[in-house]
Amino acid sequence: MSASTTSSSTRLFIGLMSGTSLDGVDAVVVSQSGETCTQTGQHFLPYPDSVRQTLLALHTPAHNELHDAAIMANTLADLYASAVHQLLDKYALAAGSITAIGCHGQTIRHCPELANGQAYTLQLGNHARLAELTGITVIGDFRSRDIAAGGQGAPLVPAFHQAVFASPDQHRVIINIGGIANLSDLPRHGTIAGFDSGPGNLLMDAWTQQHTGQTYDAGGAWAASGEVNTALLQSLLSDPYFSLPPPKSTGRDLFNSAWLARYLHPFNDTPVNIARTLVALTAQSIADAVTRYCADVEEVYVCGGGAHNQLLLSDLRQRCACPVQLTDALGVGVDWVEAVAFAWLAQRTIDGLPGNIPAVTGAQDHRILGAIYPK
Repeated sequence: MSASTTSSSTRLFIGLMSGTSLDGVDAVVVSQSGETCTQTGQHFLPYPDSVRQTLLALHTPAHNELHDAAIMANTLADLYASAVHQLLDKYALAAGSITAIGCHGQTIRHCPELANGQAYTLQLGNHARLAELTGITVIGDFRSRDIAAGGQGAPLVPAFHQAVFASPDQHRVIINIGGIANLSDLPRHGTIAGFDSGPGNLLMDAWTQQHTGQTYDAGGAWAASGEVNTALLQSLLSDPYFSLPPPKSTGRDLFNSAWLARYLHPFNDTPVNIARTLVALTAQSIADAVTRYCADVEEVYVCGGGAHNQLLLSDLRQRCACPVQLTDALGVGVDWVEAVAFAWLAQRTIDGLPGNIPAVTGAQDHRILGAIYPK
């Protein structure tokens, strides 16, 4: 993979990603030299169940939530630091060899639609604490800068996808299926586009945990034993979000268990059939977005945790008119694309280069997105 830079010397960056699925921290080492950006190491640190439950609770207003959020930001910084140290030990790297860490943080609120300049997005992490614990410069608060410039704050990965996945010969779409699904449209010529298509894994995971006790449906095996409730699927797809034009972004603030309960109310079906229908919802909403906004696409590549759900991939392949493959075929494993993206964004910030595409999020400029917390 390659990306535009200003230096020919080799530098190392770390990318940390903890996404909407709330499963843990993806950590990568990226080597950058000239225009070449190469992933050279990776590590995953799962969240303790107590952290996951607290983060879920922080998505809704509650007593003393400011205190709880501050404590969780510290806890996350400690977990991120552990992930960094484990990554460095795994590859026998010294902290002093790392130019910077790009840390996404953990989103607990995402409200880009608020009017009168009050839009905001909130990612926990305490980057100052992380810099102290690792002795490495940390770049964070990426989404807030885009919001400040009038954008949605998401998705931030299309510029990275363009740099490493675009082809002069093929019109590609990159689909990241995490808790939320987002896509980047990379035509051979013309304007890059990107937006959140809707739910990825989060509704499926919540329903699976509620009815099986498992945090997710491995491979879609449980849902595969059910049948799609077509009437319910159409009702779910009638939500106004799906018909909104881009730029648009979303999160657990909209797609959550309460949202699902409102649509389930008129329907009486088995849990496994509803699980199967939620898989179809993610696949159909993605396919609809590709059809509506990515005309003449020739190749679709999938990354994120949803890439491991074989039932979801099968549904998506049936609904897309072009081949659907994994980003592994383009040189970046499905589990590490977003973490690599935030290492790349850290490099862009250090070099004073833009990391966003304003037309994607609706921002007014190309300014760098990260805030720097020196070591």
